[in-house]
Amino acid sequence: MSGLDAPSVALVGAGAMGGALVRGWCEAVRRGGGLTLTVVEPNFDPELQRELENVGAVLNPPDAGPVGVLVLAVKPQAFAEAAATARRFVGENTCILSIMAGVQMEKLARALGSERVVRAMPNLPARIGRGITAYVASPACSDDDKRLIEQLLAPLGEVEPLAAERLMDAVTAVSGSGPAYVFLLAEVLAVAAEQEGLDREAAMRLASRTVAGAGALMLETADSPSTLRKQVMSPGGTTEAALDILAAADGLGPLLRRAVAAAAQRSRDLGKG
Repeated sequence: MSGLDAPSVALVGAGAMGGALVRGWCEAVRRGGGLTLTVVEPNFDPELQRELENVGAVLNPPDAGPVGVLVLAVKPQAFAEAAATARRFVGENTCILSIMAGVQMEKLARALGSERVVRAMPNLPARIGRGITAYVASPACSDDDKRLIEQLLAPLGEVEPLAAERLMDAVTAVSGSGPAYVFLLAEVLAVAAEQEGLDREAAMRLASRTVAGAGALMLETADSPSTLRKQVMSPGGTTEAALDILAAADGLGPLLRRAVAAAAQRSRDLGKG
């Protein structure tokens, strides 16, 4: 990302995800991007605060007017309180970008007074710029709005547009919650390694590096996960013996499908709430 074209951006909430975003924007400003930043955060990380001050960002202003893009990166439970602060940044031409889980576009538009609304769902690897963020834009958003939103989300990693808001529940269950499933895989694999005689530290190193390396390999090659899996497996070998268990009728496939369905349903329930 060589630069950003937004005349002005206000970020409300500079925690884990908001902080990851704003660090990317700071880099764009250092490269000469025309972005001007305002950030509202009651508990700044000192290092992030210094970084923002160095690029001329305005922090926790007592008074504020409309901006080009308002970004909401607070927890959904804090939305009602945050909306009172955020509303002062909304004008006739403001586009709203929310990375809050479960808060629907209709509610955002009603609370903040703008029909130009985008919902996005990043995931935890965004903290190191290796995440994937799916987003959906309201009909009121222009193509220019969408291009700008993609620029703003780019510091988190890959960006994936969606055709309909209803798909956000599936995204939440797969990519939003998905890193936790992978971390659990590493935990369980390490425990299984201990049961086979490895000490705890070695077991965790082997399990975590195996999971991380497999993920990196998927990104670095053009091969599908199925193709890569077959490259590990030889007929009658050790991998096939393990996959006979994992691919059984009551194995990993049905279990993971139930898990994703439960997460998606929970996302729908939270949205109704």
